[in-house]
Amino acid sequence: MKKTLGWLFAVIVLGVAGFSVYLWRQGPTYQPPPIAPAEPPAAAPAPPVASAAPAIKYPVPEKAEKPLPALAQSDPAALNALTEVFGKKARQFFQPEEVIRRVVVTIDNLPRKVVSAQLMPTKPIGGKLRTAGEGETLTLSPENFARYTPFIRLGEMVDARTFVAAYTRLYPLFQQAYRDLGYPDGYFNDRLVAVIDHLLDAPQSEGPIALVQPHVFYKFADPALESLSAGHKLMMRIGNDNAARIKKKLREIRKELVSIPPSG
Repeated sequence: MKKTLGWLFAVIVLGVAGFSVYLWRQGPTYQPPPIAPAEPPAAAPAPPVASAAPAIKYPVPEKAEKPLPALAQSDPAALNALTEVFGKKARQFFQPEEVIRRVVVTIDNLPRKVVSAQLMPTKPIGGKLRTAGEGETLTLSPENFARYTPFIRLGEMVDARTFVAAYTRLYPLFQQAYRDLGYPDGYFNDRLVAVIDHLLDAPQSEGPIALVQPHVFYKFADPALESLSAGHKLMMRIGNDNAARIKKKLREIRKELVSIPPSG
């Protein structure tokens, strides 16, 4: 498993480390859906028709070539791999427990409105959100984008083929964590590709990003931006240049993910 998780998390950092500071400082924003009023009972429904499991678009061999640790005992191997690749300082960026589960949960949630800060695999980025102006001229400062530079550089080090080879060897653990998340018929690699596509579709900012501060925390002034998914907000907050660098690497990785040879 040498370098396996290290290469994987170099890419995962791009998708979650930057966004972690936003969520950590914003606090939970989830609002439960309103309870629909009770409706009169309808006629008895017809017996359900058994449906086939969804077809797998991008299969990955689910049988490991070498024995893997149980998912519940996989943290030491994950953290050791990170240390081997990035040195001892790499541990300061990651949560030490349930690493693989945290990665799966965060990836699954990036296209949604909120990513749970408590379940992220990474720790918050240091420093405060940088702004410019005040009142009606309050904007996100370009100085804020530089805070993400170390993570962007880290991601650009990743070789797409090396990443996919390592990811394939470890895939059974990610697949198990995804099914445990509540998708018994789901396929994690398909979800990962879909999330990458979602991030690639993230819009660019047109000029300074206006902010408002209705209470303690900042929000996008434009309701259309504020309603974006967690992943799209991330791409907006790190700046167009950083987002372009991330997208370039994600395209390389996606190309490899969708062409993994089937097990023979």
